[in-house]
Amino acid sequence: MDIRAGISRRDSLKAGLMASATALLPGAAQAATSARGGAMPETPVRWIDDAAPPLSLGQTFGVPWPRGVLRAGKPLSVQGADGTALPSQHWTLATWPDGSIKWTAHALPAGTGQPGALRVVPGKPAAPQAPVLVRELADRIEIQVGALRWSIGRSGNAIIQSAQQGGRTVVGPLTLVASVDSAPEGGTRTPFTGRITSATVEQKGPVRAVVKLTGVHEGQGRQILPFTLRLYAHAGGDHLRIVHSFIFDGDPAKDFISGIGLTAAVPMAGAPHDRHVRLATADDGLFSEAVRPLTGLRRDPGKAVRAAQIAGKAVPMDAMAPGVAKLLDRIPTWGDFDLTQLSADGFSIAKRTQEGHAWVDSVAGSRSQGLGYIGSPQGGAAIATRYFWQRHPSQISIRDAESDMATLTAWLWSPDAKPMDMRSYRGVLGMEGYDAQNEGLDITYEDYEPGWDAATGVARTSELTLWACAATPSADALAAMAQANAVPPQLMVTPDRIHEAGVFGIWSLPDRSTPMKARIEDQNRNLVDFYVGEVDRRRWYGFWNHGDIMHTYDFDRHVWRYDIGGFAWDNSELSPDLWFWTSVLRTGNAAAFRFAEALTRHTGEVDVYHLGRFKGLGTRHGVQHWSDSSKQPRVSNAMYRRIFYYLTADERAGDLMRDLVTSDLALEHVEIGRKVPGAERNPLPAGVIDLSFGTMWCSVASAWLTEWERTGDKKWRERLLNGMDSIGRLKYGWLAGSAPYDLKTGRFMGAGDKISISHLNAVFGALEVNAELLDLLDVPRYRTAWLDYCRWFNASPQEWKAKFDQPFGRRNLKEGHSRLTAYVARETGDKELAVRAWKEFLGGDAGLGLSTGDPRVALKGPAYVRPIVEWPDVSTNAASQWGLAAIENLALIPDALADAAN
Repeated sequence: MDIRAGISRRDSLKAGLMASATALLPGAAQAATSARGGAMPETPVRWIDDAAPPLSLGQTFGVPWPRGVLRAGKPLSVQGADGTALPSQHWTLATWPDGSIKWTAHALPAGTGQPGALRVVPGKPAAPQAPVLVRELADRIEIQVGALRWSIGRSGNAIIQSAQQGGRTVVGPLTLVASVDSAPEGGTRTPFTGRITSATVEQKGPVRAVVKLTGVHEGQGRQILPFTLRLYAHAGGDHLRIVHSFIFDGDPAKDFISGIGLTAAVPMAGAPHDRHVRLATADDGLFSEAVRPLTGLRRDPGKAVRAAQIAGKAVPMDAMAPGVAKLLDRIPTWGDFDLTQLSADGFSIAKRTQEGHAWVDSVAGSRSQGLGYIGSPQGGAAIATRYFWQRHPSQISIRDAESDMATLTAWLWSPDAKPMDMRSYRGVLGMEGYDAQNEGLDITYEDYEPGWDAATGVARTSELTLWACAATPSADALAAMAQANAVPPQLMVTPDRIHEAGVFGIWSLPDRSTPMKARIEDQNRNLVDFYVGEVDRRRWYGFWNHGDIMHTYDFDRHVWRYDIGGFAWDNSELSPDLWFWTSVLRTGNAAAFRFAEALTRHTGEVDVYHLGRFKGLGTRHGVQHWSDSSKQPRVSNAMYRRIFYYLTADERAGDLMRDLVTSDLALEHVEIGRKVPGAERNPLPAGVIDLSFGTMWCSVASAWLTEWERTGDKKWRERLLNGMDSIGRLKYGWLAGSAPYDLKTGRFMGAGDKISISHLNAVFGALEVNAELLDLLDVPRYRTAWLDYCRWFNASPQEWKAKFDQPFGRRNLKEGHSRLTAYVARETGDKELAVRAWKEFLGGDAGLGLSTGDPRVALKGPAYVRPIVEWPDVSTNAASQWGLAAIENLALIPDALADAAN
């Protein structure tokens, strides 16, 4: 080795770490420091698909601001690529501790998307041509958009009382409907109708209006399935976006949901041959028929007549062949239509003349976009369900189209499918006691306890669009409507601008400037692409499953371990949510964005309890999303929702995070460590529980952090400070692992004089939330405690024994924990720790290693087996931790050190 080269490299490494005090800060904090108090940065906004959409149904997106740059009350505008101010509306999502604005949300009207990049700039926004107007009346809420008026109920069964176009009613009452069977097969079916219990106007325009409704379904003296509904109106639109959430609060052994949906009455005008049915098929296809079809008859009615009917226009009767006109009553009218998607790979359309007569098969295909329309040249209604085929079994139904009042129903669960079966998939297998339950955990990795695997309390959120049409839309218009609902266009601030704002702690922008960086970027991209692709390859679809991914692969059967206990559904284990959203932050990739969005919609609803004894807690990974008996705040973690919320200003995600601010209280009666073998059971005073720092406190602290910055309420700041200060006062700080915790004050108690290190404590968002907390709150003793933990977790046994007189203990996930070493190296300027961090990351110990392969490479196997990655460990855990470590290590320590460590 050339001595001069060695000296040069050592000097350069030292310079890379010690060049300035600023260089010791986390990457995101550096950007924030440089921008604080300065001029407002340029804020470009782009379509995530890199092109303006044919149709946008209205846009809402978030913008981050560096600390000290934007003050409350400053007007903001959105400019088009040509510099013209667009109609827009903005509001504050979060503030920095100094009172400056941290996040704003911006809404744009419906209409064709603006081409090119947009910008958010200071200044007054343009006013929409027809602003959204809201009137709050005693019995209803009215939303006026141009000539369209929506009347929304405040109470009763009519969610929407009517929609009028130019004073003419085109949509009658819309209600929520459900049915519950008493058995999975052959049971008695009970119908239910939604009833509103509260109505709140959350926004009043001028670009965007939002109404929130809550209620419950009622039927035969019973209440079930509480719901939350948000209705969104945008200037320039003839539609309402509907976000529909419900909680399963039934008895899984007795209540089998056999249908749940929304049904609208649609007044019918004109003759049956002027009434049009449109149902979306695959891609941009459209099933287009009339209630009384005039094509294909034995006698030709005339080209003009046929063309008008196909186009959705009134038939010119004066152009109709006389031999047809006098026989119209002999042509059957078709009043009922069903578009049914019972699997991810097949839909069918059938129709019948009326009840009591046979159904006739019409067409079939693979994946419908889930839109249905019924109306006439005088107006009608269309409804579309997002994730229509992904969340099968779903259905669009039209009834009584030949009568004066048709109905149009979007079934989120098709009544033609088998009822939902929410029972446990397994029996007790003799595991009534803890010893046997631990044996079960030892063999299947699923933590089972009778009664702790109930689905009661889980939820699901669906997104729909309802149009009140002044006339039958053209085929092109309906195709655009279906596409805009199925794959909504989305605006997002550019990654470098988000990074510049110093939000979300530590993360790096893509950088391929060196061979090592390029290899890391390639592997991260391949892993993201792999999981995005696996969803379709493995058909991870279905009403309760869509959005989640599997935990671990079975190389013998060449399937993911879908039926093997805790190796099946991932349920946020080891933070794939954070990995994907951080990947979105740094790339703005559309496929990754939509994957992460579906993941968030799932993990925040299905994997979390929203009522009952487990409310606020999530369920550890298992064969069913609720089947594992370990109920944990690490799964309900607000860190997994924050990025989606701030990028989109999604109110439902905001609700879910707000619901978690008191989730620690559930731990008073849900003891997570109840059956850990050999665990001590020291009695604790009332209101005091044993709480781990990472999997529990950090998870709940993320909700307090979010609530504090969203509301400015200092009680959440004080709760954070109490926890941080009291951990810092323990003898071994974070190394103690857990301590008695006072639920009232939020302070930890006791001496903390025993070390207890868990390999899980820091892999559920602990580094990420701590990076933000330590940037926002000055608690020196907590900083010291956290840095000590980061320093010693991956230390060697020899280093540990030289420092502590307590056992070294078990370690795992060394590769993922390399980012803890990197964090303390960056904070202290310790280049030896920085080299150690890269060695840990590149070593592949309990992780993936830095493979040069593409994870989409196929293994040889049976013909029916689809490709699977060939890694040392094919698990979502390893991928998630590798991806986060890669992104954060690149932000924390100079990449040149990787060459020295490799």
